[in-house]
Amino acid sequence: MIDFNTYLKEIEKAFQSKLATEHTYRHALIDLIQSFGNEFQAINEPKRRTFGAPDYIVRKREIPLGYIEAKDVGKDLDKLDKREKEQLKKYTDSLNNLIYTNYLDFRWYVRGEVVSTITLAEFDASGNLQPKADAENKLTNLIKEFLQKEVPTVATPKELAKRMASITRLIRQTIEKALEDETTSKENTLHEQFESFKKTLLPNLDDKGFADLYSQTIAYGLFTARCFDKAPPFTRQEAAYLVPKTNPFLRDTFDRIAGIHLDERIVWAVDDLAELLNRTDISAILQDFGKRTRQEDPVVHFYETFLAEYDPKLRETRGVYYTPEPVVSYIVRSVDKILQNDFGLPKGLADSSKLEDGSHRVLILDPATGTGTFLYNVIKTIFKRYERNKGNLLLNKSK
Repeated sequence: MIDFNTYLKEIEKAFQSKLATEHTYRHALIDLIQSFGNEFQAINEPKRRTFGAPDYIVRKREIPLGYIEAKDVGKDLDKLDKREKEQLKKYTDSLNNLIYTNYLDFRWYVRGEVVSTITLAEFDASGNLQPKADAENKLTNLIKEFLQKEVPTVATPKELAKRMASITRLIRQTIEKALEDETTSKENTLHEQFESFKKTLLPNLDDKGFADLYSQTIAYGLFTARCFDKAPPFTRQEAAYLVPKTNPFLRDTFDRIAGIHLDERIVWAVDDLAELLNRTDISAILQDFGKRTRQEDPVVHFYETFLAEYDPKLRETRGVYYTPEPVVSYIVRSVDKILQNDFGLPKGLADSSKLEDGSHRVLILDPATGTGTFLYNVIKTIFKRYERNKGNLLLNKSK
C-alpha cells in the first residue's frame, strides 16, 4: 500500500497552494486505491462524470467493484446542498458499493446503508494536517473491505426487480442529460438513434420517452440474455449473442443500442447492471417466479414485476398486469364455449364469418394487452381447433 503519510502530504500540499479544486486531489486517491494491487483500477473520466457517473469507477480486471464520489477537501459531508443530497441519494439507491469522501472523511455505503465512517486528519491553525489516532489502520481496513466486497447473490424476483429498476432509472437519467448536452455540442450519437426510433417505431416519441425506451430495452435485453446464459460469468459483451433468435425484434434492437454502438456515457451503468445479473441465481429466480405467478413463461411475465418497481405509473398506463395462466385459460375457453353454444358459432373464437356490412362476427379486443397473455391463449385455442386439419389444409393449399 502507498505510504499513508505520503497521501496526506499530497493532500496537504495541494490544499495549501490555494489553487486546488476537488480534481487536484484525484491522483493521490487513484494512487491510494491502486496501491492495494495491480489488478485494481480507479478510473476518473470527467466526460462520464458530466453525465451522471460517480467521480471514480473502481474495477478489477474490467469487472466493476464499486464507486467513489469525491467532494472538495474541507467540504462538510453533513452539510450538503439540495443538489448534492439528491445526487447522493441517486447513487446510494442505485449502486451497491460506494465511498463518499472529501479526501479526508470517508463514508462507505453498501446497498444504501452506511457501514463505516472514518476521519483521517484535520487541519490545524497553520493549515497542516494532523492525523487522527489509528487513522492509517482504519483507512487500510475500509479500502480492503470496499475492494473485496461481494454483493450477495440475488435469489428472489422482487429483489432483482428492485435492484434492476434502480440502475435502469440511473441509465434513463444519464441518457436524458446526454440528449440535453447534444443540443449544444457537436456530438449527435443519441439523437441519430432517437430519429431512427421515431422513423421506424414511434413518430410521436419525445426525449423522455426515448430515454425510457432506450434504458428499458437495455435492462430487459440484459435480463433476457442472462436467462439464456449457460456458461457464466455473464458480461455485457456477450449479451447480444444470448438474446434468443425467437425474439428478433428485441435481439435486433438490443444489438443496435447495447452492442458495439453502446454510448460510452452510459457504459459504466450498463456494466454495473450486467454485473448485478451475473451475481443473480437466475434459475432460482425463474423457478420461484413461475410457481408464484402460475405463468408458463416467467421470462416474459417478469416484466410486470420489474415495471412495478421501475415506474408504477407507466405500468398502469400500459396495462402491464399479469393474470394467472389457469385463470386466463379458463376465461378464454369459456368465451369460446359461449360463442358456440349461445351465439350459434360452431367454430367459436376461430369463426371467420362476416356480417352483411362486411365486418367480422368475432373480433378479438384486448384494450390492456400488457404482456399479451390473453391474445396468446386465444391464438393457441384457435390453433388447437385446426391442429387436426393440418394435412387437409396443406392438401387444399396444394390444389
